[in-house]
Amino acid sequence: MTTILNRSSLASGRYLDLFESLPANLRWSSEQIERSLQQTLRVRPVGSDIWLFGYGSLIWNPLINYTQTSRATLPGFSRSFCIETVAGRATPAAPGRMLALEPGGTTQGIVFRLADAMHEHELRLVWYREMPTGAYIPMWQPVRLDNDQSIMALVFIANPDHPQHRIDTSVATVASAILGASGPLGSNSEYVLKLDTALRLHALQDAYVTALAQVLQPDRNSSHADSARSLP
Repeated sequence: MTTILNRSSLASGRYLDLFESLPANLRWSSEQIERSLQQTLRVRPVGSDIWLFGYGSLIWNPLINYTQTSRATLPGFSRSFCIETVAGRATPAAPGRMLALEPGGTTQGIVFRLADAMHEHELRLVWYREMPTGAYIPMWQPVRLDNDQSIMALVFIANPDHPQHRIDTSVATVASAILGASGPLGSNSEYVLKLDTALRLHALQDAYVTALAQVLQPDRNSSHADSARSLP
């Protein structure tokens, strides 16, 4: 039976089963994932709340319990489909691309504040979700909320030394890979289109994601316009 991305599969570790067939150098053990979590918590900014910055599927499917959320801007990093994926929404026979952040520019996203009493449990779910292959570097970065407040948030940045990291992240190259990729979690194209929709719903902008979505679904702008006209 297909493992679905939900709180139950994350908490039980069953989500990691999706990655069992990967070569050893592409798969992290639960011990490695836990070690990464604890290392990150040890350098948590002193006296600050724990905020998680969402820039991809966390925006429409956070799967964590949180006490507050806000739109936010992360300076110094931009969205990039720079990680080749062969699991989840792809297969080894038809690799796709996974979203990350790379240096340069800014990123608009959503931040989630976690309750301090439950933060380690909730973050463990995030680590099982984001770090099954160790493709990201979790770090604390300053972000600015909609109300102009500056906070420190946990952000998952692309690991440029990871074997699945790819240099060519042009729209043409990424779209070509994404179009042919699909796996147990659905198609790779679906991910991009859901992200584009979520950004629009939250009034967030990302020209790179918009361009990808338009290649994957050429009539996308007219579809959005029709949906808007049908609203009461």
